[in-house]
Amino acid sequence: MPTQLEQLRALSTVVADTGDIEAIARFKPMDATTNPSLLLKAASLPAYAAHLDAAVSGAGGSGEARVADAGDRLSVAIGGEILKLIPGRVSTEVDARLSFDTEATIAKAHRLVELYSQAGIGTDRLLIKIASTWEGIRAAERLEREGIHCNLTLLFSFAQAVACAEAGVFLISPFVGRILDWHLANGMARPATPQDDPGVESVTSIWNYYKRHGYDTVVMGASFRNTGEVLALAGCDRLTISPDLLGALEESDATVERALVDAGERGDKPAALDEAAFRWQHNEDAMATEKLAQGIRNFAADQRKLEAQLAAKLG
Repeated sequence: MPTQLEQLRALSTVVADTGDIEAIARFKPMDATTNPSLLLKAASLPAYAAHLDAAVSGAGGSGEARVADAGDRLSVAIGGEILKLIPGRVSTEVDARLSFDTEATIAKAHRLVELYSQAGIGTDRLLIKIASTWEGIRAAERLEREGIHCNLTLLFSFAQAVACAEAGVFLISPFVGRILDWHLANGMARPATPQDDPGVESVTSIWNYYKRHGYDTVVMGASFRNTGEVLALAGCDRLTISPDLLGALEESDATVERALVDAGERGDKPAALDEAAFRWQHNEDAMATEKLAQGIRNFAADQRKLEAQLAAKLG
């Protein structure tokens, strides 16, 4: 009997939500995603010690600019190691502190692409990961026109998903577990079934909307708290899953049924969201407003911790 992980692979593209080389080698995902929190963990792994030293020794500039350059070099080095083990793409995240600056986000994306190019890695193996703010979505829209594909992350509201599709971004990462976290913290009873999970419901509605209106943007469910959430989205375009949950899926041979089914219904695309409509609709979703802000703060905090380590090595 095939494992649940094997059955899931037949329904959705499986992506590893980790920077851990050993985990990626074990589970053999199509793609892998990283973020500042995962890179902070990866920087402490023996497998990346030499890359940490190389990022420091190769960093240019002075002061904060040199530390930032070392951080970029480390991100690319870790991404390069991951790409040796997967056939697809690695997502490398733009500094979360640039989430409200379109031009700075574009400049950082160009720098990351340049460093990957110097390592012999083309844009066909990359996704530039950007927070789903209005400014981030506008940056991604321009990068996509240049042929630099993007992964729009920290996505919690339907307005964010609609704006990303209208901007023509390659992929979105709507969060599941963090949506559940918020609702539980705000008094909701624990869902009776995975299908009742508000994070699962959010991703399902986005996926159905994209299919119904013919958007090509890939939906990749992310931030899972348990395998029930994962399996409730079987059939989603992609699912990015932590090593712990990948291991749990590998240990079970229970039957996996397709959960998301494209019924084939199609309709015209609605009028595009302008900035005012986007901001209002997102603002009306208290969960999304709070979780987006919190996610940006947390990623920025981990970026600062990583930079503190690099600064110490720079001396």
